[in-house]
Amino acid sequence: MAAISDIIFLPLLALIIMLSVTINWLSSKRKPLPPGPKPWPFVGSLPEILRNKPAFRWIHNFMDEMKTEIACIRLGGTYVIPVTSPELACEFLKKQDSIFSSRPLCMSADLVSNGYLSSLFLPSGDQWTKMRRILTSHVLSPATLHWLHDKRVEEADHLLRYIYDQCKTSEASNMGVVVNVRAATRQYCGNVAKKMFFNKRYFGSAEEDEEVVEAMFSILSYTYGMGISDYIPWLSVFDIDGHKSMIKKALAVTRKYLDSEVDKRIQMWKDGSKTAEEDILDVLVTLKDNDGRPMLSDAEIKTQLLEIMVGSLDNPSNAVEWALAEMINQPKLLEKAVEEVDKVVGRERLVEESDLPKLNYIKACVKEAFRLHPVAPFNIPHVSVADTVVGGYFIPKGSQVLISRIGLGRNGRAWEEPLKFKPERHLKRDGEEVVLTDSELKMLSFSAGRRGCPGVKLGSLMSTMLMARLVQGFTWSVPADLPCIDLTQAKHDLFLENPLFALAKPRLSKNLYV
Repeated sequence: MAAISDIIFLPLLALIIMLSVTINWLSSKRKPLPPGPKPWPFVGSLPEILRNKPAFRWIHNFMDEMKTEIACIRLGGTYVIPVTSPELACEFLKKQDSIFSSRPLCMSADLVSNGYLSSLFLPSGDQWTKMRRILTSHVLSPATLHWLHDKRVEEADHLLRYIYDQCKTSEASNMGVVVNVRAATRQYCGNVAKKMFFNKRYFGSAEEDEEVVEAMFSILSYTYGMGISDYIPWLSVFDIDGHKSMIKKALAVTRKYLDSEVDKRIQMWKDGSKTAEEDILDVLVTLKDNDGRPMLSDAEIKTQLLEIMVGSLDNPSNAVEWALAEMINQPKLLEKAVEEVDKVVGRERLVEESDLPKLNYIKACVKEAFRLHPVAPFNIPHVSVADTVVGGYFIPKGSQVLISRIGLGRNGRAWEEPLKFKPERHLKRDGEEVVLTDSELKMLSFSAGRRGCPGVKLGSLMSTMLMARLVQGFTWSVPADLPCIDLTQAKHDLFLENPLFALAKPRLSKNLYV
């Protein structure tokens, strides 16, 4: 019996030794993970995330301390890879785009997308392909934007009237009036979206519309906001950091108005009281597949419209508020912008969208705000669908890659004087038209790659028109009771800590405002 045991044991021992040697050899050959904080068992670095809010500041601080432009943070069982290098961003979003083109499944995205019905949050697959095609071909296509041109112009005119009426009713109208620029920019962006999507300016009273706007910014803040439940799903029931309840509260507000609009419109098409398409909601309701059936369910329409509304509101309004604040503190920049508008357009008519390609300095100012003051610290997470190597580091399958907007835009290797607001850096020597995106990913004004934002054209139009109309319509300066505009950044996000209040004086003929 002993001999038989030896015959079985010795080969088994040899096999175990060979497997051990092979595993150790393979491990030694595998590239290392990017550097990062030492994780706790099971929870990873979630305790640090809870203790150091906002999380994005903690992440960028330790990356600066470690002098690295790529890091690895384990949150729960997920590897999170923040990136501040333009070269590595190109590797992730261009060279290896096919590997990093999916999205994570998590609590916040699941709630906002109503179970992954809209394009932004969908993992790669047939549903994403369908929704993406609808957006690019029917909702945000050049033909659709051309069709809805007049609605955008109407809101640009309304913006001027909104500010001019405040000047007109002021007791000292010849001295100008202090205007809440944040309220004006957000109202403009919200109104453009509502006119294009619902053919109306207001959902209800001014207070109700303001409530909707605040809810949309709350959704922006908490979606992929590094909440505990996004990384340890079974803890969602406890909602330890409150992210789940905040998202649900915000969604309840938006759906109260958006869903009722969609329901009414669908019924109008069903009963025949509506027969002509007037806005994007009509387009979505009437889309048919090859068999003549509705291409989208009611839930898909509602969810996709909410997603586009949030995307239309946040980026342009934040960029223009920051740009104007910076330019008021540097009057020569504002003078250059005014001179350009007067030269290209004059003062006898208002800026039109057809003028925008020639307003390169205006666009450079907006682009500089996108670079220095992005609306969010990171882009939407990209998930790796396979093991790969980037920048000499091993990136495991399932890792979430976060391209840092502030890390790219303020990278000292990529930009001279990165913390200075300097629009001239974006002007082309040969006079080539300035665009708001950067092909080298030294900044992210809109997302890039196959998951790139389908609304780049609309976002660029809205941002540039908003900036151009404000510059053309009014003379802007620091209110008399202030030494300068306070450019302090908010503690928990990237907005101005306090809304921009600036002194506005009309500079055009009265008939152009009314």
